[in-house]
Amino acid sequence: MARSLVIVESPAKAKTINKYLGREYTVKASLGHVLDLPKKTLGILLPGTENGKKKKKKRKTKAKAKEGEKVVEEKKAPKPVVVTAENIFEPTLEVIPGKVKVIADLRKAAENAPNVYLATDPDREGEAISQHLLDTLATKKSDRAKYRRVMFNEITPKAIKAAFAKAGDVNEDLVDAQQARRVLDRLVGYKISPILWNKVRRGLSAGRVQTVALRLIVEREVQIREFVPQEYWSIHAMLDAGEPPLFEAKLFKHKGEDVEVSNQETADKIVAAVSDAKWEVANVTQKEKRRNPPPPFTTSKLQQAAYNRLRYTAKRTMSLAQKLYEGVELGEEGSVALITYMRTDSVNVSADALAQVREMIPERFGSNYLPEKPNYYKSKKDAQEAHEAVRPTDAMRAPEDVRKFLDDDLFKLYQLIWQRFVASQMLPAIFDQTTIDITAGEYTFRANGSVQKFDGYLRVYQTPAAIADREDDEKADEGEGNALPRVTEGQILRLDKIRPDQHFTEPPPRYNDATLVKDLEEKGIGRPSTYASIISTLVDREYVKKDQGRFTPTMLGERVSVLLIRSFEDIFDVTFTARLEDELDEIEEGKLGWRTAVGEFWDKFVIDLDKADDEMLSYKAGIPTGKKCEKCGEGELLERISRHGFFLGCSRYPDCEFIEDLSPEVPPGDENKIDYCDNCGKEMAIKRGRFGVFLACTGYPDCKTTRRLVEGTRIARQPDEPLDEKCTLCESGLVKKHGRFGEFIGCSNYPKCKYTRPITMGIKCPKCNEGEFVRRGSAGKGGRGRPRVFYGCSRYPDCDFTTPYMPIAEPCPKCGAPFIVEKRSKIGTVRTCLKDGCDFEVLAPEAQPPVTAEEVVPEPAKV
Repeated sequence: MARSLVIVESPAKAKTINKYLGREYTVKASLGHVLDLPKKTLGILLPGTENGKKKKKKRKTKAKAKEGEKVVEEKKAPKPVVVTAENIFEPTLEVIPGKVKVIADLRKAAENAPNVYLATDPDREGEAISQHLLDTLATKKSDRAKYRRVMFNEITPKAIKAAFAKAGDVNEDLVDAQQARRVLDRLVGYKISPILWNKVRRGLSAGRVQTVALRLIVEREVQIREFVPQEYWSIHAMLDAGEPPLFEAKLFKHKGEDVEVSNQETADKIVAAVSDAKWEVANVTQKEKRRNPPPPFTTSKLQQAAYNRLRYTAKRTMSLAQKLYEGVELGEEGSVALITYMRTDSVNVSADALAQVREMIPERFGSNYLPEKPNYYKSKKDAQEAHEAVRPTDAMRAPEDVRKFLDDDLFKLYQLIWQRFVASQMLPAIFDQTTIDITAGEYTFRANGSVQKFDGYLRVYQTPAAIADREDDEKADEGEGNALPRVTEGQILRLDKIRPDQHFTEPPPRYNDATLVKDLEEKGIGRPSTYASIISTLVDREYVKKDQGRFTPTMLGERVSVLLIRSFEDIFDVTFTARLEDELDEIEEGKLGWRTAVGEFWDKFVIDLDKADDEMLSYKAGIPTGKKCEKCGEGELLERISRHGFFLGCSRYPDCEFIEDLSPEVPPGDENKIDYCDNCGKEMAIKRGRFGVFLACTGYPDCKTTRRLVEGTRIARQPDEPLDEKCTLCESGLVKKHGRFGEFIGCSNYPKCKYTRPITMGIKCPKCNEGEFVRRGSAGKGGRGRPRVFYGCSRYPDCDFTTPYMPIAEPCPKCGAPFIVEKRSKIGTVRTCLKDGCDFEVLAPEAQPPVTAEEVVPEPAKV
């Protein structure tokens, strides 16, 4: 009997689902999208244009063919497509390079299948993938009837059975919303990026949401730069009520009015006035305060909490959550999905999940932690109510139950999600809060104390992390954790000591992953599922850099942002971008036609586009600064850009060759690192020239080799090394590239083609026995310091085996293991075996080069 075909996006998801469906089904993966817009053309039918206008190269006809030449019939050009209201903005979709074999395999499997179930993710992108699979695989109209759409928020037997029981059709509104977003993003990127290439430099890009996110970071940096600190003082009195403990009160009022102490002179006067005054308790207020549990995670709240508690970037969080959703190996259980779908803006929870967690709470924590009725939370107005919050698929599966099967990062994220969900269905924490007002002459001081009476949800979702995640952010002045002595109104207190403290106001902090995600969400810019890729793009394009977890715009990022906002003020306006996201939601709900939304955007965009091409200032031509040239005194200084960075040059060039470098100062460090010239072998030295800082050969003028530096570092940009291989995606040549963590193979057509593959070491992975070892690296602690070098499987993320020690392609002489490793120990560099129970260890041969300093990492437990 023929099996029904189920198509999902990833092999990991396919493996987990296959376990639940049984032998009647075959589960295959599409590996993401199969169709997209063409790489080399706009691929969108715009007003006033026709498709097929490009002239094809004429081929020889019978009449003109020479004797002996092969006769080829003249190929007629395709008939132009007239733009109408029905096809305006229609995208031309093509099979993604590299997906031809995938589609062929799926088509072959679908031909004989009685039913084909499209089980892609339950969101816009997933719906679009399903539609594209339907259009690509169902070549005959009669075949479309056997294609059905199934959606589930969690990969569990019950959820999958329910989804297949109510299989339906692809939601065209969801597909239209995705298509509108894709068309809008293509219009912005494809039309604006060439202007940036012409005005600034090649390789730059603009994005509909990316540029607005950059604008926020740049504007925050401007606020910090322009901030003027203001002095202020606080006055604290340590008081004795006759019984312990001594407690602190802070200046609160003067004659019943708010008081500001702006300088030391005022502070000293107040201290003098109250030092000899009578300190009397004026008022004592006691009340019970409840702190309600937080709702279960949405995507953005998960990203924020993961950064605040675990220091995971948005990209790292989403990558780990994807694995937990698609399934991880749990020993004899096989592949099990641990969390629900991680791209959601809803806080809804299914009735089954509520019943399960309410059964677990009294068993695990006691009945006094369970509320009488379930806690329900309200999602934001535009949330997908059909979706659920991010939660464990099985609340009974506690983090400690799966710890031995998960690596440290996966475990911590699962623990965070589990704790937050369980906490959301527990009782509030209760505090006894006391406020004491004390008079001292004309001044009033206030002391706050708060003592926990019942821990409630804090039993599972612990402080201080829970405090950091709280939306209401109670301030320290509430005295949380401070115990106050018993006092009564009219009681006289003794002043133990008084302390004036000087402070200065501080500028707003730079964004980190959590605060940027929070601001983007609050302003309605983009969608939480896209935040990780937006942040990554800004860093990859060198528009921003990350220092100690905080985003700072580069000089390039600032200048590009200013140019784009001046020329496209409407398009990159925060409110306009948020409104466009609302319109995409309306398309999804069937309230707005996608062509209408794109048309309204295009009408604004095309006007700005025409003006920008003519009026946008050009760093290639030079932007006037209004400053006179310091050298000739006649020309005006123009700001320009070269391959080394930004600089000031005289408008009278070449008659006047004055140059002032605007590149940021190169920070100290790496002074001992020596680079050698690729051409002559001599040392390279850091030079500061007319166009900025760069590496130059010390053999100059005989050798004129130079290299660019990575911005803000002393690290040279290594040139790509051409290889005698073709890219499997675009047929361009492959090159050996040099990244932060070592060498890898990439396409020479980058960034148009992003094909990469690791350079393997020729040693089989001991875990999967399929992949090979690859030298990898991760950022140092906090994104600073030496990178951590390790060796992992080339099949990552399907195989997550890693070791910090360098594998050697020699079998273990004691146990016969296929390889040994080299590591540093107290007795020097040794070669040892990783296999459990094998104690082989010998000193490494002297001829072997020593392990570099960056490869020395803390020694973990034996694998």
